[in-house]
Amino acid sequence: MTQTFDPAVITAQSRQAAEELLAAAKLRPRDIFVVGCSSSEIVGGHIGKDSSMEAAAAVLAGILPVVQAQGLYLAAQCCEHLNRAIVLERAAAEKYGYTEVNAIPQPHAGGSWATNCWQKFSDPVLVEEVRAGAGIDIGGTLIGMHLRRVAVPVRLSLNQIGCANILCARTRPPYIGGCRAVYQER
Repeated sequence: MTQTFDPAVITAQSRQAAEELLAAAKLRPRDIFVVGCSSSEIVGGHIGKDSSMEAAAAVLAGILPVVQAQGLYLAAQCCEHLNRAIVLERAAAEKYGYTEVNAIPQPHAGGSWATNCWQKFSDPVLVEEVRAGAGIDIGGTLIGMHLRRVAVPVRLSLNQIGCANILCARTRPPYIGGCRAVYQER
């Protein structure tokens, strides 16, 4: 059963989560920031059953300006009906050499989140996968397949957006070597 939600609160929570994670992640300009978002979970429903274009739009309104202000690319994960493909700006897909696939997300085949991003991005394409430097999983969407190795959990001051639990991660280069190795701080 879905609950009523306040889009302004969802936008503020989304903005806060993105700002906190990006402060911890220390990404470089033109890095990829991935977000998987269950709008159903945000409004108190069950993932994949209560899609809300309004909730997804509120999340996008909070996250996109933060990502753009840091010169990053936002990657929007689709739902399982599109095999968790990614909506990405064409410039990012070309920069990273990702192959475009042929589908357009819809609220019930890709999800409200991916659909909103497709509609809002300037030149969207769909790709099968990315290797993002950090990301937010809103509502149990399983973004791990789209993060670079090695993922490091990041705890924020909030643990939910709306009714949806959030999990955040940044990535770091793998440590190699042994006890004599010296590692860079980043």
